[in-house]
Amino acid sequence: MNRIEQIQQFLKNSPGDPFLLHALALEHIKINDNSAARQIFENLLSERPDYVGSYYHLAGLLVKMGEQEVAVEWYQKGMDIARKAEDQHALRELQSALEELVF
Repeated sequence: MNRIEQIQQFLKNSPGDPFLLHALALEHIKINDNSAARQIFENLLSERPDYVGSYYHLAGLLVKMGEQEVAVEWYQKGMDIARKAEDQHALRELQSALEELVF
């Protein structure tokens, strides 16, 4: 059983678990299934907008897919969430990635 199948099995017992969904999206990125990864991240953040780490990875994926403008929006959304959560580490990472993209 590969990692994606393992995570999908775990999700049967814990549907909607943000950690598992995030991990599943990352596994899809590893095999270059970017569309599936994007969909998983977008669904995850729709259901759990407070799952701040996924903003960084979704935006990075969008950059990789050539969608810089959309990536900027996701970085900014993630920064807003990180500020509200007072998560300075995530905020710095998102700001750094955004600055690298736009400057």
